[in-house]
Amino acid sequence: MPHSCIYNIPNILALIRLLLAPLMFLLLINQDLTLFENIHPSWLNYFAAFIFVIASVTDFFDGYIARTFHQVTTLGKILDPLADKMLTLSGFLGLMMSGAASPWAVFLILTRELFITGLRVSAVTEGIDIAVSWMGKTKTVIQMIAIGFLLMGWRGGELLLWFAVVLTLYSGYEYVRDFLKTV
Repeated sequence: MPHSCIYNIPNILALIRLLLAPLMFLLLINQDLTLFENIHPSWLNYFAAFIFVIASVTDFFDGYIARTFHQVTTLGKILDPLADKMLTLSGFLGLMMSGAASPWAVFLILTRELFITGLRVSAVTEGIDIAVSWMGKTKTVIQMIAIGFLLMGWRGGELLLWFAVVLTLYSGYEYVRDFLKTV
């Protein structure tokens, strides 16, 4: 039975991810700040990518530690997906605003994320638990890889972004389908 302890390693890692997401976003969209005037924009992107990698690693470890050492908490069940959404959306929005990601791709991903979050909240009020699916986890990993490629300006980043869109929409379909089976 999960409990609500903030003082465990998985929850602390999720909180770190929550704090790193806006820092990465700041670096992506405020490269013209006086604070950064003597730093080439590519270095700001590299630092944003470094922050993203650190935050992404915390995503792996918070789940692994929570499951392996039975540290699953109610708070963690809320913080982990929130931190994931903040991290990926700050990456996608920052990349879109800097011209490195397609606005349509970001719109589709953002719309799906908001819709499924609303669906999950609705399900909880009905006493239905919609667990994260394998496709949902795969979608998150591909989104994170696409963000990393786009942050670094690597070849294939745009293709990965659109692959992430397809997986994102498909996993959204799966959540809706599974929810409709329960009502």
